[in-house]
Amino acid sequence: MTEAIEPAPRLWTPQGFRDDEWQRVDELPSDAGEGSYILPLAEFLALGDNRRGELGDRLGVEIAPGEELEDMLPHLEGVGLVALAFPAFGDGRSFSKAELLRTRHGYAGPLRAVGDVLIDQLPHMIRTGFTEFAVSNPATLRRLEKGELGGISLHYQPTAKEAAKGEGYAWRRRTAG
Repeated sequence: MTEAIEPAPRLWTPQGFRDDEWQRVDELPSDAGEGSYILPLAEFLALGDNRRGELGDRLGVEIAPGEELEDMLPHLEGVGLVALAFPAFGDGRSFSKAELLRTRHGYAGPLRAVGDVLIDQLPHMIRTGFTEFAVSNPATLRRLEKGELGGISLHYQPTAKEAAKGEGYAWRRRTAG
């Protein structure tokens, strides 16, 4: 039995698909040049303050669900992008990290979802503060290419991005008019 090969991730934002100026690497190349690089958290922290300062906002960090967000907090102001990983559909820890980064820690820079990014999750990802998405799932790519985001218009949980005001709560009884 052959496995389906997922395409290379494409970068999508609520404004549509765009070219990705960032390169995901496991370690910083010795000739870092003018590129923009996303490093795993451990590698980002191992660089040291001087090297991180030299690269400035051309340096991003990817944080896995099991990694502590607190390790990154002292460096948030100088980072050019934070990528939060979704290794599997059922692992929602990065939703919580996004919410914390936006509301509690005041991170205002680009926040990227990477990994298993599915169409059903995108509306909530946007509401929790994600601004861009590395999408490789074929069904999600097809839907986004057609402009079909989907989602549910009524929400009961607060998030970093306020939902549009609706008529009220869908589960409460309303008197007939």
